[in-house]
Amino acid sequence: MEKIKLGISTCLLGEKVRYDGGHKLDRFLTDTLGQYVEYLPVCPEVECGLPIPRESMHLEGDPDSPRLVTTHTKQDMTDRMVRWARKRVVELKKEELGGFIFKSNSPSSGSERIRVYNEKGVPVKKGVGIFARIFMDHFPLLPVEDEGRLHDPELRENFLERIFTLKRWREALARKESRGNLVDFHTRHKWLISSHSPKHYQRMGKLVARAKDLPLRELFQQYQTLLTESLQLKTTLKKNANVLQHLLGYFREQLSPDEKQELLEMIDHYRQGDIPLIVPMTLINHYVRKYDPPYVKQQIYLHPHPLELQLRNHP
Repeated sequence: MEKIKLGISTCLLGEKVRYDGGHKLDRFLTDTLGQYVEYLPVCPEVECGLPIPRESMHLEGDPDSPRLVTTHTKQDMTDRMVRWARKRVVELKKEELGGFIFKSNSPSSGSERIRVYNEKGVPVKKGVGIFARIFMDHFPLLPVEDEGRLHDPELRENFLERIFTLKRWREALARKESRGNLVDFHTRHKWLISSHSPKHYQRMGKLVARAKDLPLRELFQQYQTLLTESLQLKTTLKKNANVLQHLLGYFREQLSPDEKQELLEMIDHYRQGDIPLIVPMTLINHYVRKYDPPYVKQQIYLHPHPLELQLRNHP
């Protein structure tokens, strides 16, 4: 499988680029996820010309438009960082990134809840790092996440589903921007989309149904926007359980009463939060292999990301 190219804060790869000369190596990112992605490291503070080590910095002022200021000597680094960041995002556009993993709590790279200090020196966690904000404004459809949030199993699964889906979407576009390819992509991703947002699933279905009424470019742009919006919403026990019950419906004629009851009980246990998603999914995948239903077999929901990442094993 061709690796996904992800931007990443350099310190997360173990490079000693932080203000104190240290790093923030994340073993999951390097050793586990690193088997499936190619990282493009970015360190805003070093790349804009600041030394290692250097004085620490923080954000001050208006949380919506803060200043980047050194902690002790109060030097304002905002304009320097902004000039570099605007140039850097233009360069990054050539890399066709599939997402970005930012360093949490960083005044340059944190993607959310960064401390911003008011005139009294009191912080509020409402800021966004200077580079991270410019990056996200420039690439509004790209999946981004802080490495700290990726320690949460649900947020990790959501982020990785987004980057693997974006990869498949780009592959579909590379084959040919045709209505047939769009229908094929949507058919294979129906239940994955529904597990994130039934409302988007319905809207996207209606969009695909009237595909012939829209210019091709407009059709693909609308679909990509809805796809991105849908996957930003987290799955829930209820939404996943509803998808599992729909999948069960495709086996009603083949399964014995005992097999149906067993699967229904597993789905209910999952809905109650008693077992992880991998348990009913394993049984459904067994029936897929056994009965080989063409429509179900092609559903990306069954295998949205590599099994080795164990993303569906959490309760």
